[in-house]
Amino acid sequence: MSHRLKAITREEHLRFVASRPSVSPLQLPAWGEVKPDWQAESLGWFDDGGRLVGVGLVLLRPLPKLRRFLAYLPEGPVIDWDAADPDRWLDPMLAYLRKRGAFSVKMGPPVVVRRWSAEAVKAGISDPRVRRLEDVPPTAEEPGARALAERLRRSGWRRAEPGGEDGFAAGQPRHVCQLPLAGRSLEQVQNGLGQQWRRNIRKAEKAGVKVVQGDYEDLGAFHELYTETAERDRFAPRPLPYFQRMWTALTAEDPDRMRLYLAHHDGEVLAAATMLTVGDHVWYSYGASTARKREVQPSTALQWRMIRDSHERGARVYDFRGIGDTLDEDDPLLGLLRFKTGAGGEAVEYLGEWDRPLNRVLHKALQLYLSRR
Repeated sequence: MSHRLKAITREEHLRFVASRPSVSPLQLPAWGEVKPDWQAESLGWFDDGGRLVGVGLVLLRPLPKLRRFLAYLPEGPVIDWDAADPDRWLDPMLAYLRKRGAFSVKMGPPVVVRRWSAEAVKAGISDPRVRRLEDVPPTAEEPGARALAERLRRSGWRRAEPGGEDGFAAGQPRHVCQLPLAGRSLEQVQNGLGQQWRRNIRKAEKAGVKVVQGDYEDLGAFHELYTETAERDRFAPRPLPYFQRMWTALTAEDPDRMRLYLAHHDGEVLAAATMLTVGDHVWYSYGASTARKREVQPSTALQWRMIRDSHERGARVYDFRGIGDTLDEDDPLLGLLRFKTGAGGEAVEYLGEWDRPLNRVLHKALQLYLSRR
């Protein structure tokens, strides 16, 4: 028998999140305020006894000139994904969203499929026969994830194609890098750093790089570096008001939900980054740096301070967020993977994002529109 689903209040949503060890920031009520182009709604699943047993933040994006929506649950919903019958949870969600006018539903189950240790990734990079992470034997594998994927396919869900986060091309990374902190002393974490990381930390210390926490007023300095980073790395930057909304919304929900760190050297800000925390999970969110004075290693100093602060506050994991799955020396994304796993982090593969068309004509039209952008 399916669970009962209905819209819930922000307070109910937050109380449930507080009872869980880790929930993605993208499944918090405040995240809807960060995305003003989407309509946000909190959903709750209730068992036969009327107890709230699952929540989801759904973002609704209207089609131009139509009262039909793409429904998106980024890195959610927050339900029992280990349940033998996911349709018990998903069928009432689909029925509810169909009534709301959704023509297609996209979700990102927060379910880990495989993990590769830093050592396994390093060995894969050094092997010329290996091109991708999937060619490397995983350090750990979750058999239940594959069974879940098969059940989703049988129920009409299809794995989504990777895409950007803006507009209709919603998407979150399928592969991330996570540094385990639980049960480890700071000395053990430091001993797990690669030689290059330890060398660069010493360089930054010797050069006098100082990393400090900023506040709302420092978002402008962060954004200047972020814009420079976007131009250098050829991606479209978000405007300053996006980060100001993020700060205002998330810190109103929890004063320590979002932090800003800045790396200074001789009175100049050389690097900056935002950090998000929910429960015992910490996420490195956005990073930025200037091309000047790279030799003093401000970005490494910044990350090491964030890792240390995460450990001090009792975090279970420090999440570096997205990485590519390529191990090809000619691919520029390999440098990012090297840097993040160089801290001793694991490469982690999630189940990815899944689409469920409710109106196949409109869903196909949307896919065609996105393919031509």
